[in-house]
Amino acid sequence: MSTHVSAFDLFKIGIGPSSSHTVGPMIAARQFVALLQSQALLPKVAAVVTQLYGSLSATGRGHGTDRAVLLGLAGHRPDEIDPDTIEPLVAAIRGDGRLSLGGVHAVAFDEKTHLLFMRKSLPYHPNGMRFVALDAAGLALAEQDYFSVGGGFVVDALGNGVRNEEGVQRPSPVDLPFAFESGADLLALCRTHGMSIAALMMANEVQWRPQTEVHALLLRIWGAMSGAVRRGCASTGTLPGRMQVRRRAADLFGQLQSHSSDIAPDPLAAMDWVNLYAMAVNEENAAGGRVVTAPTNGAAGVIPAVLHYHQRFFADAGDEAVVDFLLTAAAIGILYKKNGSLSGAEVGCQGEVGVACSMAAGALAAVMGGTPEQVENAAEIGMEHNLGMTCDPIGGLVQVPCIERNAMGAVKAINAARMALRGDGAHVVSLDKVIKTMMETGADMKTKYKETSRGGLAVNIVEC
Repeated sequence: MSTHVSAFDLFKIGIGPSSSHTVGPMIAARQFVALLQSQALLPKVAAVVTQLYGSLSATGRGHGTDRAVLLGLAGHRPDEIDPDTIEPLVAAIRGDGRLSLGGVHAVAFDEKTHLLFMRKSLPYHPNGMRFVALDAAGLALAEQDYFSVGGGFVVDALGNGVRNEEGVQRPSPVDLPFAFESGADLLALCRTHGMSIAALMMANEVQWRPQTEVHALLLRIWGAMSGAVRRGCASTGTLPGRMQVRRRAADLFGQLQSHSSDIAPDPLAAMDWVNLYAMAVNEENAAGGRVVTAPTNGAAGVIPAVLHYHQRFFADAGDEAVVDFLLTAAAIGILYKKNGSLSGAEVGCQGEVGVACSMAAGALAAVMGGTPEQVENAAEIGMEHNLGMTCDPIGGLVQVPCIERNAMGAVKAINAARMALRGDGAHVVSLDKVIKTMMETGADMKTKYKETSRGGLAVNIVEC
């Protein structure tokens, strides 16, 4: 039986710059310590060796994977840690040569010996990690492989999901009243029961927690997204890394705020705000700040930008629209999670910004009054025109082209929704078919174009 996915599996509060390279490894490292504790091995551990494989090795330093592993081993959670404390905590571990596993058991730490970047990949997925606990004699006490499969999702070597280490936990698995495995299933359920996609999702979510709690948690997600926009609009200077990329959101925000009322209105001025919202979030993400995986950190700006657009420019904005937007987006994201991929290392950026664009397009169509068929059409358009998009971050940093790419993804999502709403929902290519095509395209794509920084812009642009 297929594993059910909740909206809160798709939307997770965490830290930048990457859900697969930062959030996932932190969760995996923390889980390994929990494994040692459950087997009563922790007191015997003298050191832990972490080996990073594939894309985690190729772009891990630029994505903060090394820091994430150290923080996870030390017991920190991505949804709780204060981003301002990360650098001091990591510096202390490196400076002291000691690491407190789970915050309770101190072991030796030598970066050259205990944190290794391997050039090859492990089977199953490009984002592989191996943790080995050693005793005082250097003998292995325990070993475990994990894979960060995108969006902060982590699985072990058998493909079993690792429990999310977040404050928003799901209770035990349940039978959902409206379980769906495909877009066709989803549309059929909506037709049969006369429900919107958001209403159907809410009916499923309340099998895990009360509706009031679902509502409150979705608004918490929205609050975290809004917080990322606010911080991005207020922050200046340059982003971390050798390129010294200048943060632009604060300057753009100032320009838009000071726009004189006596100037003839620009019919496309709303797009400037959409660009601002997306760039603000992804600059915050690139700086290692607090963002929401939506469905990944690399694509964290698309959904907040489109939802901010609706909240700012539409009369029916409000909390209920936010809840409906996020539930609809989550339903679409679940289809990609079940039948596709959310990992740039597996299928390129079509699996990150492309999926976020698809989710945002469908969600916007829904809150603008679209039928389930129009919502599905919008989501399909959003992905169809992102097929084949490579993931080629310069210098292994989620900065260029990632920040602007989120703005472009948000604008595409808005246009996709508007196109779908001008039709009746009937179209040639289904969402299911475009998800299948995304996976086939990703499989055909050369590895160097899938989050390795060994192809595309990453090799044709000299780092500053």
